[in-house]
Amino acid sequence: MIDKQHLINRFISYVTVDTESDPESNTTPSTAKQWDLAHALAKELIAIGMKDVSIDNNAYIMATLPSNVDHDVPTIGFISHFDTSPDFTGANVKPRVIEDYDGKDIALNVEQNIILSPDYFEDLLLYKGQTLIVTDGTTLLGADDKAGITEIVCAMEYLIKHPEIKHGTIRVGFTPDEEIGRGAHHFDVEKFGADWAYTMDGSQIGELEYENFNAAGAKVKVKGKIVHPGYAKGKMINSMYIATTFINSLPRLETPEHTEDYQGFFHLHHIDGKVDETILQYIIRDHDKAHFEARKEVMQKLANDINAEYGREVITLEIKDQYFNMKEKVESVMHIVDIAEEAMKQLGIKPLIKPIRGGTDGSQLSYMGLPCPNIFAGGHNFHGRYEYVPVESMIKATEVICKIAELTSEKAK
Repeated sequence: MIDKQHLINRFISYVTVDTESDPESNTTPSTAKQWDLAHALAKELIAIGMKDVSIDNNAYIMATLPSNVDHDVPTIGFISHFDTSPDFTGANVKPRVIEDYDGKDIALNVEQNIILSPDYFEDLLLYKGQTLIVTDGTTLLGADDKAGITEIVCAMEYLIKHPEIKHGTIRVGFTPDEEIGRGAHHFDVEKFGADWAYTMDGSQIGELEYENFNAAGAKVKVKGKIVHPGYAKGKMINSMYIATTFINSLPRLETPEHTEDYQGFFHLHHIDGKVDETILQYIIRDHDKAHFEARKEVMQKLANDINAEYGREVITLEIKDQYFNMKEKVESVMHIVDIAEEAMKQLGIKPLIKPIRGGTDGSQLSYMGLPCPNIFAGGHNFHGRYEYVPVESMIKATEVICKIAELTSEKAK
């Protein structure tokens, strides 16, 4: 059995270290404070008995649990990221453990009247009677993805202490900057040396994912002309009005708040506007590659049409691909998904196989030659003050890692 309190203590030790990443930085890791947890993790891996522990100049951590069987077994890996999202502060996290959750409202912060309620977050009711770890309402929690790290370290420690569980060589990897899309950029797949891997970076217990969005970022720069408003007739061009036309010309219902499952979207996430220049920042997402390419073409055609209307280039559009659907790389090796599914079933977990409405390090790693489906880590409401994680889900995720290792060895005989 996984030691519950030991797991809780380990998780809390991770989330109380601020590792927020920074998309405006050009360094790797993007913030110096990520080194604090990276160095601590490397020391901890050595302390629990892992071999070949390394941390490189970009804070990527790798380690090995050697095989304890005498037959050939594929080398498998487990990967998580230690940075937290810049969407909400990760400084001074004060986690609170709630035993035997009663299914009612949780007052995260009485002074600020911040309530985590099952009336709004219905998934809470799935965990009635369980132990929850929540925030104090002023920060995110960091279960994305420090829950995954906790589970991997606890699983390795458990396997080391229980050699009766037979397994092949296991590699673990912890990465910086996943939350800003760079988690796999400097990952040395050859050095990692696994035949395949799993990211422990999903949400609800049972999640098993091998499909994710194709993703791109779009920067729309709108140029205007500023003159004194008292003498502006026929001279002023207000870039913010042109930007508004661009925004309103995209399909209004193809946005995150109106889409689900396999439906793609355009998401306007940042505006910086003045009369003479407005910058719009979008992300473009779609599971279907053809639809994804069509979305980029829609944006380009719209920019071209507006430029034609003004008779000059008032809009410039820059689109950069970010990652692609890992399904194209995993479908040919579906046995790696089957093993994870079987592991869950043997542990009494109902597998929830569904597409990721986002991306993980695994999507990029799959295109780098390391097929890498995603498994639940247990947390909910990532990137905000309402984030929480059921401890029982973390324990189950830890057991899934051990079971995958065991099944991989058995199937290799």
